[in-house]
Amino acid sequence: MKKFIKAIVWLIAVIGFGVGLYGLYLRFTTGHRMTDYGSYIPWGLWVVFYIYFIGLSAGSFLLSTLVYVGRIERLEKIGKLALFTAFGCLVAALFSIWMDLGHMARVGNVLFHMNLNSMMSWMGILYSAYFAIILIELWFALRIDLIETANTGRGGSAGFAKFLTFGSTDTSAESKSRDHAKLKVLGIIGVPLAIAFHGGVGSLFGVIQARPHWNSGLTPIAFLIGALASGGALLTAVVYIWGPDKDKQKLNEMMKFLGRIVLALVLFDFLLEIAEFLVGLYSVAPAERLPLEAILNGPYWYVFWIIHFALGVVLPAVILFSTAVPKGRPDKNVGGAIAFACLLVAVTFIAVRFNIVIPAQINPEIPGLEYAFSGPGLKFTYLPTTMEWLVSLCITSFGILLFLIGEKLLPIVKDDNREVA
Repeated sequence: MKKFIKAIVWLIAVIGFGVGLYGLYLRFTTGHRMTDYGSYIPWGLWVVFYIYFIGLSAGSFLLSTLVYVGRIERLEKIGKLALFTAFGCLVAALFSIWMDLGHMARVGNVLFHMNLNSMMSWMGILYSAYFAIILIELWFALRIDLIETANTGRGGSAGFAKFLTFGSTDTSAESKSRDHAKLKVLGIIGVPLAIAFHGGVGSLFGVIQARPHWNSGLTPIAFLIGALASGGALLTAVVYIWGPDKDKQKLNEMMKFLGRIVLALVLFDFLLEIAEFLVGLYSVAPAERLPLEAILNGPYWYVFWIIHFALGVVLPAVILFSTAVPKGRPDKNVGGAIAFACLLVAVTFIAVRFNIVIPAQINPEIPGLEYAFSGPGLKFTYLPTTMEWLVSLCITSFGILLFLIGEKLLPIVKDDNREVA
């Protein structure tokens, strides 16, 4: 069954990337002319996917610290998988926001011309540091396995593995112990960095005073909780398909443990949403009410009620509650059910990010502004175009392919821990 699922994922990723390349071609040749955002709604679908993938990356990375900092034994074998998942999602996020830039060649200006009073400049600093910490931590986590793969030729490409060792050959117990110590230090550094990194993305929205829907001290916190929920859910689904599965009982216990974490995070995230809705709808200020009313009963009502609430909260919560079986009770196939519930959470969380970005921009800052001027881009409605969807499909498929190829070439999960096909 898992072999079939892997084949389907490969097929979807290859087809999606191939089809999406046409959208990428249009983006490079026509710029922003074929998008639906404009002067009044400047942030569209690519910003939605950007904060979506950033959340998946930060959540996966923070859960990896349970292995390298918390030293939770039952999760020991999925630390590298968590780090590599975080890396793939980060690459997809950076590509998404790159597509949104008007002058794509100026992407480096955020670092070369920094303004330390700007949240965007700080995001450039945090991106660079976070990207570096993931790569360094991933290398130390893989170093011993890369050397063994290079020597034996098993579990990936021996030549590629040898190149990535960068001449390191020491596999002694003392060397392994030093690697673990370095991973713990890197993980300790990475925790506040990941919190600052994704909290900074939330702050990027939270400091915009012209948008009361975003302007809150709780916005960075909501981003962090959402990152843990969505990233943890994605990692749980990935672990079931690509993780260590030789010991069925341990895999089952690991899935139940991760499932309980995801359930708690999803419910906590939804609690924050409820609080935001109740407080915001109580307000008489249009800038507070209109975005929330647009989410609940506007043109995209189904994004919240069907995609997010029904498929992303209620159904996964029911499944995860039903699989939280106490020890001594039957729990056959519980791993597959948990993986399916978590996949639902991870995929449908794009609706949460959509409802953060788009509805807050539909309210004119000045009453009557929507009638004062007319022309291309001068409107307060937004519907992603085919080109925007194709580019997003290409980026998503690229991120999946990056993970699939890396999982094949690198000893992310050792062959000794895999079920024999």
